[in-house]
Amino acid sequence: MPFVNIKMVKSDKGPEAKKQLIKGVTKLLQDIYGKPPEFCHVVIEEIEPDSWGLGGQSVAERRG
Repeated sequence: MPFVNIKMVKSDKGPEAKKQLIKGVTKLLQDIYGKPPEFCHVVIEEIEPDSWGLGGQSVAERRG
């Protein structure tokens, strides 16, 4: 039973983008590892831009 946890900075893409991401990751697990979709768990964790750091700055700072 694969469990994929995707951590990413919150974006304005909306729920449709998340739906496509979940579907795509599930398909990869099915195609590459032969896992049945009903056993594939995909979790998306969205992190606030001021809580994610890169190069000594928060993503919020880098975005300006």
